[in-house]
Amino acid sequence: MACFFRKRIAAKLGRTLQQSDDVFIPALAAIPVLKKQQPADFKLSLSTLRINGILPSRGDIQLQTDNLASQLKQDSVVEDISAGCGVINFKVNRRLLAEKLLEPFGKGEDEKFGLNSELFNTLKKGTTLVEYSSPNIAKKFHAGHLRSTIIGNFIANLKESLGNNVIRMNYLGDWGMQFGLLGAGFGQFGCEEKLKENPLQHLFEVYVQVNKEAECNEDIKKAARNFFKQLEQHESQAVSLWQQFREITVKEYQHVYKRLGVHFDIYSGESFHQAQAQEVGQQLQSQGLLKTSDKGTGVVDLSPDGDMSSVCTLLRSDGTTLYITRDIAAAISRKENYCFDEMIYVTDKSQKHHFYQLFHILLAMGHSWAGRCQHVSFGLVQGMKTRTGDVVFLEDVLDEARMRMLHNMRQSNTTKELENPEDTAEKVGISALIVQDFKGPLQSDYKFDWDRMLQAQGDTGVFLQYTHARLCSLMQRNKDVAAATFDPSLLHEQTCVTILQHLLRYDEVLYQSAQDLQPKHLVNFLLKLCHFIASAHRELPVKGSPLDIAQARLQLFSGACSVLANGMRILGITPVNKM
Repeated sequence: MACFFRKRIAAKLGRTLQQSDDVFIPALAAIPVLKKQQPADFKLSLSTLRINGILPSRGDIQLQTDNLASQLKQDSVVEDISAGCGVINFKVNRRLLAEKLLEPFGKGEDEKFGLNSELFNTLKKGTTLVEYSSPNIAKKFHAGHLRSTIIGNFIANLKESLGNNVIRMNYLGDWGMQFGLLGAGFGQFGCEEKLKENPLQHLFEVYVQVNKEAECNEDIKKAARNFFKQLEQHESQAVSLWQQFREITVKEYQHVYKRLGVHFDIYSGESFHQAQAQEVGQQLQSQGLLKTSDKGTGVVDLSPDGDMSSVCTLLRSDGTTLYITRDIAAAISRKENYCFDEMIYVTDKSQKHHFYQLFHILLAMGHSWAGRCQHVSFGLVQGMKTRTGDVVFLEDVLDEARMRMLHNMRQSNTTKELENPEDTAEKVGISALIVQDFKGPLQSDYKFDWDRMLQAQGDTGVFLQYTHARLCSLMQRNKDVAAATFDPSLLHEQTCVTILQHLLRYDEVLYQSAQDLQPKHLVNFLLKLCHFIASAHRELPVKGSPLDIAQARLQLFSGACSVLANGMRILGITPVNKM
C-alpha cells in the first residue's frame, strides 16, 4: 500500500537529514496522474520542509533541492530520485509497486485498503455527532432536504471509516409556531379520513391553506398562538394531536431514508428540549447575559462593544422559547448524554448566522467544547423539477430518477438480464443524484439537470455504477483464472502502472476529505479511476491471454473494483453488480 512506500522514503530522508521519519510523512505526496505518462510516483515539497523548520528558511530553494536530491541514494524500493522545481521526485520499483498495492486484495482485506495510512495519525479520533437531514414534521420530505441528508450521510460514513465512533442524529423540526398554525388549521380544514389515506399530503394541504388564511385573518393568527401556548403548557388535546402528526411523519420519512440507504441512530427534535430551553433562559439571566429589549423580548447582546447593536432573541415577550433557545438546550444536553469530541451540523448556507450565534452564546455561557462544533453549509439546488409540477417532494424525485434510469437501461444494448430491474434502476438513479450533487464545492448552488445526470458516458454516477458492474462481470466470467499464482512483474504496461499510481493517492484523498469534509475529492478520484479502468479494459484483455498474465490483470481489476466500491459506499452509494 501507499504507506509502505511513504515510510521507506521518509526513513531515507530521516537518515539523511537526521530527523524523525514521521516529520516527512505529511510532506510526501503521491503525484496525481495526468493523461501523459507520469515517470515518478511521489514528490517531496522543499517549501513544506522549510516552513516546518526542517530545512533553513533562507537560501536558494532550488540549490537546497538539488543538494538534498544528490545526497539521497537509490535502493531496492526507490529506483530513481530526481530534482524538480522545488520538489524531489521518487520513482519506486515497478514490481514492488504492483505487489504492495495489490497484496491486500489477495488476503481478503479489501475494505481496509488505504485506511491504515500513517497520514491519519494526525486526525483526532473519538466520538463524532453528526446532525443532518432534520426536516420539519407534518410536511412532506421536500427535495431541498436531499442535500443535508446525503452530505450528512457522507460525513458520517467518512468519519466512521477512519475509526471514529459516529452518532447519526436526525433533529426534527417538531416544535414552534408552525405547529400552532397547523393545529389551528387542522381544527378548521382537517379531515381524519384524508389523514388516513395520504397523511403527509393532507397535512401539507392543510398547512398551505391555513397559511393563506392567516395572511388576512387575525383570528387565525390568534388561534395559532393559542394552540402553540397550549402545547407549551402540555394541554392533553393539543399534545395528542401533535403526537399523532409526529408519529405519522417519522414513519413516512423512514420509508424515504430506506430508499436512500440512509439510517439514523437517534431521532431527536426540538420538542425534547422545551423544558431545558426555559432553563437556558434562567441560566443566561443568572449569568447576566440575558437582557430585556424595548419590546419585552429576552435577548443576548452579541455586539463586540456591548452596545446592543447586534442582539439575538431567545425568548418572546410572552416567555415562549424560540428555535435558537431550543438549539442551545439541545447542544448542552447532547454533550452531557453523548460526551462527543466534535459535533457537526449539516444545513444550508442561509443558517450560517444562526450557528455563529449558537456557538457564540454557548462559549459565553462557559461551554468551551462549543469550539469543537462545526457548521457544514451547502448551497441551493436550482431547477429540480419533475414532469408533474413545481412543488418537488423527494419521493417524486426518486421515482422519476428510477423511471428515467429504467427507460435508459431498456434502450441500452449493453443492459444485462436482471432479476429486479426496478431495484437496480433505483440504486443507479440515486447514484446519479449523489454524484451530480457532490462534484463541486458544497457551498456552491448548482443547476439540476436530469439528462446530464443520467448519462452513462461522462462523469456521472451512472458511469461509476457501469464501471463497477463491468468489473464484477469480468471477474465472474474469469473465476477459474483467479486461482493462479499472482506475478506482479507482469503488470509492466503503462496502462497498469497508471492505475497503480492513481491508487497510491486513495489515502491522501480520504485525508483531504476528512480535513474539509468536501466529497468532491473522493468523487473526482473515483471518476478518474473509472476512466483509467476503461482504458485498461480495452488494452489489457484477460480472456485469451496466457494464464499468468490473465491472473495478474485480473488481480489489478479486482483491486480497482474494491477501491471503487469502498469509495462509493463512503459517498453513500450502493454499488450494483449488474446493470
